[in-house]
Amino acid sequence: MIVLGVDTSLRSTGYAVVSIEGTRMHAVSYGCIPNPQKLPLSQCLKNIYAKISELIEEYSPDVLSVEKVIYAKNANVMLVLGEARGAVITAAANKGIEIYEYEPRRIKMAVCGNGRAEKEQVQRMVKTLLSLDELPQNDAADAMAIAITHSHSISPLLKMNGAI
Repeated sequence: MIVLGVDTSLRSTGYAVVSIEGTRMHAVSYGCIPNPQKLPLSQCLKNIYAKISELIEEYSPDVLSVEKVIYAKNANVMLVLGEARGAVITAAANKGIEIYEYEPRRIKMAVCGNGRAEKEQVQRMVKTLLSLDELPQNDAADAMAIAITHSHSISPLLKMNGAI
């Protein structure tokens, strides 16, 4: 199974293509979709949609996993995050890809065993779980963590052993 994990953000959307074979996971591709501060919202959303569509074309993922909308004190931030998520979800929906959403606490629990883990801890665990040579950038690490969470949610062996 190929999972496309996405950590949405307007200025630096993280993505990860993760291959899952049984209980083994491998990072096929990962990175960020950067959008400069001065770029208008509409162009940022267009860039996110285009890159996610490109990744879908190149890697043919079976599913897309994305973080659920989280509560933010600033309504404007929530609105912009929702719009970025919309661009990602629309790209996947247009290709008929199943979409799964996971809460931030569940993602941290699946990867670190602690629902309140810090970003650095998530980065280190992702590096270990996917046997990466170096620590991935924050947004890419979050996207890999989201893909790993999906792999845990579908693996009967991991469920049976209490890993999730």
